Amino acid sequence: MTSETGIVGYGAYVPSYRIKAEEIARVWGEEPDRIIKGLGVMEKSVPGLDEDAATLAVEASRNALAVADIEPSRLGAVYVGSESHPYAVKPTATMVAEAIGSTPDVMAADLEFACKAGTAAIQIGMGLVASHMAEYSLAVGTDTSQGRPGDALEYTAGAGAAAFIIGRQKEQILAKLEATYSFTTDTPDFWRRQHAEFPTHGGRFTGEPAYFRHVMGATQGLFEKTGMEANDFDYFVFHQPNGKFPLEVAKKMGLDVEKVKPGLMTPIIGNTYSAASPIGLCAVLDIAKPGQRILLTSFGSGAGSDSFAMEVTDNLVEARERAPHKLAWYVGRKNYLDYGLYVKHRRKLKSL
Repeated sequence: MTSETGIVGYGAYVPSYRIKAEEIARVWGEEPDRIIKGLGVMEKSVPGLDEDAATLAVEASRNALAVADIEPSRLGAVYVGSESHPYAVKPTATMVAEAIGSTPDVMAADLEFACKAGTAAIQIGMGLVASHMAEYSLAVGTDTSQGRPGDALEYTAGAGAAAFIIGRQKEQILAKLEATYSFTTDTPDFWRRQHAEFPTHGGRFTGEPAYFRHVMGATQGLFEKTGMEANDFDYFVFHQPNGKFPLEVAKKMGLDVEKVKPGLMTPIIGNTYSAASPIGLCAVLDIAKPGQRILLTSFGSGAGSDSFAMEVTDNLVEARERAPHKLAWYVGRKNYLDYGLYVKHRRKLKSL
C-alpha cells in the first residue's frame, strides 16, 4: 500500500518507576553480569499503582495531540493496540477517546497482535485517512507487559505507550508514510491463554524462526516493494524484545548498526511490547532532520511484522517543540524500586 498520508502528531509516555536487572537477579540468585550481557537490558520501567495500559495511552495521546496542534474532536478514529488491556470485555479505545476529549462521532476499537498491535493501528489509520473515511486517525501502542517471577521475561517486560496521529494535509505532515509491507505466518512462539496470569514462550524458538524470520522478511519485502535499499535510510527501528536482537538483525542484513542505536530504548526502559518499536520511532522523530528517511519494522508473536518507510518533512522541527514532554524527559525521570515494591506495583502476590 502506498498512500499520501503521514504522521501529523506523535507522543510517548514512560512511567517514572524503574527496577534494575541486578535487583531481580539478586532475588533469584542469578549472576547480574550474565543476565545483563545476555539480554542487553540494564533496567526496565514499572507502572505506578494507579497506572495501566489505558492511562499510559491517554498520556501519550495528549502529547501527540499537542504536537499535531489539532482539536481531539477532529479525530475520526481511535485504535488502541495492547496485550494488557485493562478489561477482557470493555474497550480501552473508548476510555482513551473520551479522556482526551474526542466526540462520540468517532470509530474506536481495540487491537491485539502481541507486540505489533500498535503498528497495525497505524496501518488501519493510513487506510481510513487515505480513503477519506476519517480526517485524522489516532493509533496507540500501549502495554504494562507481564513476566512470570523468575522467568527471563521478568528482566525485560516493561511499561510504556506511544501514540501517532495520521493525517493527509501536506502542510501538517511531519513524516510522510511512503509505504508499508507485512509478513505474517502461524508461528506459535509466545502465547497467553484466557485467564492465565503470565505468558508462556518457546525459549530460543522465539528468536529463530520467529523474531528474525519475520523482522527480516518484512524489511526485505519493503525493500523489494519500494525499490529502496538500506543506504536510502538514515535510521532503522526494529522491534526490541531485548537489547541484542535489533542489533543482530542489522548485522544479519548487512545494515549499519549505528543507524539502529538511536531508536534502541529497551536497554534502559525494557520491552514495552506493543509500544516497543513505536517508542523507538518517537526517539528517532525527536532528533531526525528534514529529508531523512526512517524504516520501522515491528514484530508480534504468533507471528507477524509490519514494516514502514517514511520520510521526515520540514514541518517536524517546529512541531515537535509543541510537545509538553519529549521521550527523553520521561526516560530521564527515575524512581527505583526494590523487588518487594516491584512485586506490589505489578500485583504479583495472589491471595487464595
